[in-house]
Amino acid sequence: MMGKITFYEEKNFQGRSYECMNDCSDMSSYMSRCQSCRVESGCFMLYEKNNYMGQQFFMRRGEYNDMNRMQSMGMMFDNIRSCRMIPFHRGQFRMKIYERENFGGQINEMMDDCDNIQDRYRMSDCQSCHVMDGHWLMYEQPHYKGRMMYMRPGEYRSFRDMMSCQRFMSMRRITDMC
Repeated sequence: MMGKITFYEEKNFQGRSYECMNDCSDMSSYMSRCQSCRVESGCFMLYEKNNYMGQQFFMRRGEYNDMNRMQSMGMMFDNIRSCRMIPFHRGQFRMKIYERENFGGQINEMMDDCDNIQDRYRMSDCQSCHVMDGHWLMYEQPHYKGRMMYMRPGEYRSFRDMMSCQRFMSMRRITDMC
């Protein structure tokens, strides 16, 4: 299933628009700012900086007529510079989380959502991970709060290298087809 998102320079889906159906590492050549967007299908991660850097926000199917109001839903930035389509995953979800960078310290394997790693695993930190199956959202605070990061299959030796957040305390599988 293909995803589709349309960005608008003005609130209420007005002004110049940019339609995107896959990853876009630099939206600045298409529009100067984004004040609203419409996700027609699929799920997307929005990034505050080019090349999928900086703070991130998860978007599912829906209409978002005022991006400034998105801050009440947890979006902590007002400028969108890149976006990534999240493919739908069928099958199991598996991820190993590590207490320290470079896969050090305590290790736990996850197959479902975890709203607090300290309560469930007695881990005070998660500073690296290996996503084996599925796509995940990781949050810097328990109960899916704070800044988030999209994780697709791969090895992540240090979160510090990826964004200013150095650790994550809750994790959620991306299970919706959006």
